[in-house]
Amino acid sequence: MNAGILGLGKYVPEKIVTNFDLEKVLDTNDEWIRTRTGIQERRIAREDEDSSDMAFEAAKEALENSGISPEQIGLILVATVTPDRAFPSVACQLQERLGASNAAAMDISAACSGFIYALATAKLYVESNSYDYVLVVGAEKLSKITDWKDRNTAVLFGDGASAAIVGKVSEGRGILAFELGADGTGGKYLNMNDDNFIYMNGREVFKFAVRQMGATALSVLEKAGLSKEDVDFLVPHQANIRIMEAARERLELEEDKLSKRIHKYGNTSSSSIGIALKDELDEGKIKDDDIVVLVGFGGGLTWGGAVIKWGK
Repeated sequence: MNAGILGLGKYVPEKIVTNFDLEKVLDTNDEWIRTRTGIQERRIAREDEDSSDMAFEAAKEALENSGISPEQIGLILVATVTPDRAFPSVACQLQERLGASNAAAMDISAACSGFIYALATAKLYVESNSYDYVLVVGAEKLSKITDWKDRNTAVLFGDGASAAIVGKVSEGRGILAFELGADGTGGKYLNMNDDNFIYMNGREVFKFAVRQMGATALSVLEKAGLSKEDVDFLVPHQANIRIMEAARERLELEEDKLSKRIHKYGNTSSSSIGIALKDELDEGKIKDDDIVVLVGFGGGLTWGGAVIKWGK
């Protein structure tokens, strides 16, 4: 039997920072940000709110929605590039707070591709019968590594967390295939600089992302024995509306089959795919037995894709 997603959760901070708010402190404007990125607002965590706090809220909801108790979790995987501290890991902090006393725990660092890296890892552990249930979390407090004086990056990022419980699902459903990749030679284009802020060469990252997102989506479909005609919904990493649209066009999908949540949350790195997936599910846009493609890219450079036949 395949591993699949049994329940989802998400958390976004209460504080909303709009493009108009950023106009007051940066040499930019709402029209410029919207037309180039698709972002209208983003959520920013409180000073006393960290990645582990957001991960905890998202994980609680995922557990509730899956009907799984914390004690049943065998492994916790937290994808993040903004841990509270170097160690203990966010996953270990989460284990304590949830009371998941039987779970192993570790963080995964793959930037914006982290959720898919963690999902693929969870699938392998579940299908090898190592663990019955794996908690996958993407949690980021990007606001603490954003240079709020740099208009090229300050307009892009937001904070949040998403979570999924991965376990065995009925025959034919679940995570049908995945693909992970990396190109360390591109690390110079997107990284944390010497001042501990996000640095991005926007032009190079854009070219890479447009090329890689579409290619990965097609490749992972082929691995699943499917074609682009089989796809019911595409949930890409919410980084830039033009990159997301390019991936949709490679799959020749209608516009209403593309998850677009970037306007509400901005780029929330490893949490973005899970947040978008949860929102689409809540609105009834994803139904049982739909073929859903997840695809993302991030610093490293990294990328990943997964094909899911939805349902338990």
